[in-house]
Amino acid sequence: MQAAITGEWRRPVNTAAHQKGGIHDDDTATDLGFRGGTVAGAIHMEQFPPLLLKMFGADFWQTGTLSMYFRSATVDREPVRCLTTEPERVGNIRRTNVWMEKEDGTIVASGTASCGGHDEKSELRRKLESIRPISELRILKNLKVGARCEDQRCFVENSFLDAQLGVITEPLSCYKTSNEFSGRVLPVTQVVRAFDPPEVALITEVEPPFVGLYGAIEIEFINGPVLAETEYKGSGEIVGLSDSPQTEILWRDSILMTDKPIARMLKMDRLMKNSSPRWD
Repeated sequence: MQAAITGEWRRPVNTAAHQKGGIHDDDTATDLGFRGGTVAGAIHMEQFPPLLLKMFGADFWQTGTLSMYFRSATVDREPVRCLTTEPERVGNIRRTNVWMEKEDGTIVASGTASCGGHDEKSELRRKLESIRPISELRILKNLKVGARCEDQRCFVENSFLDAQLGVITEPLSCYKTSNEFSGRVLPVTQVVRAFDPPEVALITEVEPPFVGLYGAIEIEFINGPVLAETEYKGSGEIVGLSDSPQTEILWRDSILMTDKPIARMLKMDRLMKNSSPRWD
């Protein structure tokens, strides 16, 4: 693909390296066959907003979508850059292809970004339509597609946002101070944090131990952006279950509300089979 806009090389920090027993921990990750503790996919997604704001303007924060499928893991401060193609218009939607690469050309993540409303043909919406049938689930065996959770309180404090700004590769001004949106805009990692309560509520029947990692994330702003120090109600649904030779796969679709829908997250998680005694 011919790049229309190319971002700068950045060295994202593995901010969760201290979380022992997870995929971001060097010892755990190497035991599972990775080169080291992995940088979270949400952190990689934070490099894209500067490019998307150039392409779509501030409307991206209000009706934009970033839909990314993670293909290759990176380790702490490994150089990566992001790229986009020229946008195409489909009805009210303007859509571009986006991807991230390492210095050797390895694709870290790829997907779509759009602006103008719900994109039924985003990268992850298309992938969800074509997930493979289940072979066998052991870690996720108690979960059912269609299961929903009740409304959960969702709130991100300024302290979490401030901590992220200490290491973020793209520290936009709207993350730091109030602005035309009457509050501090959350970068992607903190948007994902905002969705934690409904995501956790959906998997209370999944018993540890296991190690999971993000397989794909789509953030859709409906009446965005998502702001710090703001009360939201979050609900969610399990929309897909599948597996691969190495992982069990969980898809969750969650929404944040005030008196209207604010943002939506479609997320796919991979649970490593060789991290669970159920697969001994």
